[in-house]
Amino acid sequence: MRVALIHDHLTQYGGAERVLEALQAIWPDAPTYTLRYDPAVMGQAFAHKTIRTSFLERLPFARRAFRWFLPLMPLATESYDLSNFDVVISNSSAFSKGVITAPHAIHICYCHTPTRYLWSDTESYVAELRAPRFVKAALPFLLHKLRTWDQLAANRVDHFIANSETVERRIQKYYRRDSKVIYPPVDIERFSISTEPKTYFLAGGRLVAYKRFDLVVDAFTKLGKPLKIFGTGPELADLKKRAGPNITFVGRVSDDERARLFANAIAFINPQEEDFGITPVESMASGRPVIAYRRGGALETVIDGVTGVFFDEQSWEELADVALHFDERKFNPDKIRAHAEQFATKIFRKQIYDLVHKLWREHDQKMLGSA
Repeated sequence: MRVALIHDHLTQYGGAERVLEALQAIWPDAPTYTLRYDPAVMGQAFAHKTIRTSFLERLPFARRAFRWFLPLMPLATESYDLSNFDVVISNSSAFSKGVITAPHAIHICYCHTPTRYLWSDTESYVAELRAPRFVKAALPFLLHKLRTWDQLAANRVDHFIANSETVERRIQKYYRRDSKVIYPPVDIERFSISTEPKTYFLAGGRLVAYKRFDLVVDAFTKLGKPLKIFGTGPELADLKKRAGPNITFVGRVSDDERARLFANAIAFINPQEEDFGITPVESMASGRPVIAYRRGGALETVIDGVTGVFFDEQSWEELADVALHFDERKFNPDKIRAHAEQFATKIFRKQIYDLVHKLWREHDQKMLGSA
């Protein structure tokens, strides 16, 4: 069984890249095809893996202005030569599900979400995009064309795996396809319960607009309670401008420092609607409760009153009210940690391995039967 892995692009490290690492651990000899690979950003995470990039990598200015090549990304995705592979596994939140596979091959897509800026978040994507006016005026026409391609790309997938029930519903709504839910891997062994005093609240991840860290900054600036935010991204400068002196931005942190930040926090703040949301599970793996917006993947990972609490309106006022009255003494760290263990990497690997081999056997028997 010859396996190929497909990934959208390796230009940032997040939840999708953790899934890719887990897939590479299951099939260590499988090459990974991706639109672009930036070793300087990705560090050592994929340094010893076979990474094959698209023609976009070799175009002028692609390294500095990759997003401007959006119209060419479908063509670049279709250009991979996958004729020698029996099983193709795409790890997709955008283009990678659109690969063209050999007639005998089976294509399984691990879907993080139907492409957000084409389906669920189009209006906010256009509104928040920092680009010249003429670009923003033309963008809806381009997104319309890409939306048509994305629908066709979804039809090329033989089997969908959704990373949450939230995404399962989106796949059915936008692609009219069924899917099986397998939650993404969380390296819970890197996290542990600490007995040190808890002196700050914590938030963090990729600092992008849709994750709504502005709500957290505004709420805690008003409250004056200590807050630490880890991570980097395009919103960092704006967030720093609106933050009070009680808020500390710690930037990009090592795995060890990340684990310490979680272990010693009063609670982790999750203000956004996530497809799944790995950071809340990392907090729970550290025995720390989560304050989460009651939407998306958090509804599947956080147990209200046991591993955290919810707020219902995505506003700084409601978040501030919940944080003001939050009592960490009501939560049992051992129970929180035990709940997080169901999302362990070893469970993900076993579920994916078993499902892929089952689907391949069924597909192979069907191909032999039709020969």
